[in-house]
Amino acid sequence: MVRVLFVCMGNICRSPTAEGVFRSIVATEGLIESIGIDSAGTHAYHVGEPPDRRAQQAAQKRGVDLSTQRARRAVPEDFHAFDLILAMDQSNYQDLESLCPHPDLRYKLRLFMEYAPALGQRDVPDPYYGGPTGFERVLDMIEAAAQGLLEELRTHV
Repeated sequence: MVRVLFVCMGNICRSPTAEGVFRSIVATEGLIESIGIDSAGTHAYHVGEPPDRRAQQAAQKRGVDLSTQRARRAVPEDFHAFDLILAMDQSNYQDLESLCPHPDLRYKLRLFMEYAPALGQRDVPDPYYGGPTGFERVLDMIEAAAQGLLEELRTHV
């Protein structure tokens, strides 16, 4: 099994959306037994809370249910438990680099948008302080990167 962790700042907008979208795509492809999926935040602002209601609503419109997820904080042990740790932006990437317990494990850390090079974006913008269109834009970006990630992982499962 390949295990993937999506990480943003609070684990209530971008990373739970990525977890939900990727889980949905993986299930549709019949690979749910081969790919483990989770999400976390680099900060503990929202630990135990469900995803932002706006993120849930936007995802639900596309058939993705985020309601059972609860925010958690990324921990150093995640670098042992997961094969791939995907940061939503460069700031969270740097926070994860600092969290990494050993330099030999840093190879697991990547920016999620590396899987959607055609979009020309390095970061998934945080929609928290914006309106509903921000959540739609984030979903578009996440769906594109999730497809690219699945294509890469197919060679490992």
